[in-house]
Amino acid sequence: MNIEAAFKLLYRPLCLYAMHYLYGNIDNAEDVVEDCFVKLWEHQPDNPKSFLYTAVRNACIDRLRKSKCVPIDIEPKDIEGYITDEEAQDRSEREAKLWVAIDRLPERCRQVFLMSKRDGMKYKEIAESLGISERTVEHQVSKALKELRGNRKEIYFVMMMLY
Repeated sequence: MNIEAAFKLLYRPLCLYAMHYLYGNIDNAEDVVEDCFVKLWEHQPDNPKSFLYTAVRNACIDRLRKSKCVPIDIEPKDIEGYITDEEAQDRSEREAKLWVAIDRLPERCRQVFLMSKRDGMKYKEIAESLGISERTVEHQVSKALKELRGNRKEIYFVMMMLY
């Protein structure tokens, strides 16, 4: 796998994976992932995916230690909490698939869906904000859910787990 293909395939899942370590800080996660892609380019290992996940995990732990957000003697398993590293990788890949599917929704449908599910807004609030009826909001959310279910049952499962 060349670096460009690895970037297209793994950037988003790696950012989500890094966010599990970095308490949801997307800016730090993106910095870590970008640095790890530079390391990938410098080293060109046989297994880029494994290299990147390991590099991202270690870079996140290093960043946490340097920021003194966690004790210096912390072990990687302690940072991860209740899920294993493998589960965090798997979850980040499923979350990335979900976001790809959400990105493919029609613009208005995606906007309404995210306002409802991500932002936790009530249908009435969304309707007032966008100048549409509550029935239209309900229809757009329903349409999004139907389309996401149709794409992949796994994506729908991840979505229900996250929201």
